[in-house]
Amino acid sequence: MRIRPVTAAELPALQDIERAAGEPFRALGMASIADDEPPTIEELDGYRRSGHAWVAVEDAEDSPVAYLIAEPLRDTPALHIEQVTVHPRAARRGVGRALIEYAAERAREEGATALTLTTFTDVPWNAPYYARIGFRPLADAELTPALRDIRAHEAELGLDRWPRLCMRRDLTRAGADVTPRTAP
Repeated sequence: MRIRPVTAAELPALQDIERAAGEPFRALGMASIADDEPPTIEELDGYRRSGHAWVAVEDAEDSPVAYLIAEPLRDTPALHIEQVTVHPRAARRGVGRALIEYAAERAREEGATALTLTTFTDVPWNAPYYARIGFRPLADAELTPALRDIRAHEAELGLDRWPRLCMRRDLTRAGADVTPRTAP
């Protein structure tokens, strides 16, 4: 697997990945998430042009199987992961984690001290997964104005029909992320 910046020609493929990755939400009673339209080409291109859109590719044809889009938060030195999506055919192989690690390295290079994201609390491949890879839930008092704005926008979109939260992973120097340790 290789991670690299997304190209303009690949933006429709990102939409296809998003649609395919939405299907498992149906089994959780979240059909409206499965039916939700992916980001538009224009939205995706904005992330691409800003240098905050990456794909994971696995095959000889260099076809994307996953993507991550992010943007710097305006009020704190953090990179906010807007979306990380893995096609179901590439799921459970560390592709999402690899994209997050790549984003963490890019964030460090830009001077960020943390990654943030918002996610569904009770979806197994959302908040519980992110906790396993070093993200921690943020209490309401810890939310910056930018994160509050993101959460308000998500509520306007109807995403708050299911429990959601903001999470943060602090970054240190390269290769030394602060991650929780578990007893053997």
